[in-house]
Parts: sequence; C-alpha cells; structure tokens
Amino acid sequence: MKAGKSKAESKRNDSKLAVKKGGKGSKAGKVKDPNKPKRPPSAFFVFMEEFRPIFKQQHPENKAVSVVGKAGGEKWKSMSESEKVSFVEIAVKRKAEYEKKMEAYNRKLAGGKAEEESDKSRSEVNDEDDAESGDEGDD
Repeated sequence: MKAGKSKAESKRNDSKLAVKKGGKGSKAGKVKDPNKPKRPPSAFFVFMEEFRPIFKQQHPENKAVSVVGKAGGEKWKSMSESEKVSFVEIAVKRKAEYEKKMEAYNRKLAGGKAEEESDKSRSEVNDEDDAESGDEGDD
C-alpha cells in the first residue's frame, strides 16, 4: 500500500516551489539599457554562425531549431583543437572589441550624462547666438 502525502507536507513542498518576487538580487524591476553593448559570442557560437546556413542548405526540409543546434553541437565536439583555432581567434577579437565598447560605455555612464546636457546647452546657446547676430545685422 502506497502512503500518500499529507496536506501539511504538500503545502510545505509547494512553498518551496513558489517564485519569490522582488527582493535583493532580484532581476524584477531592472530595465535593460538598449545602448549597452551586447556580450560577444563564444567560439562555439562563432562556429554556429557559419554552420547554420550550411546545415540549412543541406537539409532544407528541416525546420526545427533544436535539430540544427544538436547537429552543430555534435560537429563541434567531433572537431579537433586545430580545427577550432580559427573560431577561437575570432571570438577573442570580438571579446577585445566588446571590452573597448564597454569601457567607452562605462565612461559615458560615469561622466557622460553631464556632458550630454552641456552639449545640448552649447548647441542651444549657439543657435540663440546665431539668431541674435542675424537680428543685429538687420538694424
């Protein structure tokens, strides 16, 4: 005879499955900055960029993304380190570019907001100066 769970035991297990909202370390309420650079792809994803069109050309009837991913993973695992070198080099270059972009992005966040406002102010001031100088010449 199987023993069933008691109601108290069931409630205890259900509370463990409950999703906690908010709180420290939660992603809830965070807004992504659309100007933030995207993370660079790993060597495997660089390989997949090249592999997907080839696989789709060889298997035009296949519409499932999962099949392409599985086939790409199998191919990647079967490749030797020397075959992967070119993809690793591309990934390293992209990572270096990403780091440069992130440095610029972080500098812009740290001091850029004040600079942006001052740039706008300068352009508005320059526009007003141009308008005033044009008015003075008409007198």
